[in-house]
Amino acid sequence: MKCPRCGKDGDRVLETRASQAGSVVRRRRECGKCHFRFTTYETIERMPLVVIKRDCTREPYDRTKLLNGIATACRKRPISAEKIESIVNDIEDSLSDRYQTEIKSSDIGKMVSDHLLEIDEVSYVRFASVYRKFTNIDKFAKELSKIKKERRWKEKHR
Repeated sequence: MKCPRCGKDGDRVLETRASQAGSVVRRRRECGKCHFRFTTYETIERMPLVVIKRDCTREPYDRTKLLNGIATACRKRPISAEKIESIVNDIEDSLSDRYQTEIKSSDIGKMVSDHLLEIDEVSYVRFASVYRKFTNIDKFAKELSKIKKERRWKEKHR
């Protein structure tokens, strides 16, 4: 591993920890020459995934784009960055379990919606308004009434 400060090879690992439910290995390192300390992360390399957009164009899957979309929906809500990261990890695990190389953006949107509905209704509605492209207030109101029905059903069957 090259030192990010001096560029020389020859560091030593000071500490190794598993993070994100064991899917990432975090290593604390120290350069043998300049003694600069830095952190590296090891993740599982997944097969390249292609997302099929609504207009049938294809683009490579982008974790950052998914993280940003969920974070935007959760902005100013009581949802931690760790929880958002956990949602993305769950979705990626689900995608890799299927051994697919292509997935529709609508399928990813459905997975995100399902997770957000479980943890925060406001974030869910924010995400759904973009994902489902509500064109008028009637469609928006219909979605809100659906959420209310589901909440009443869950409370009734606890």
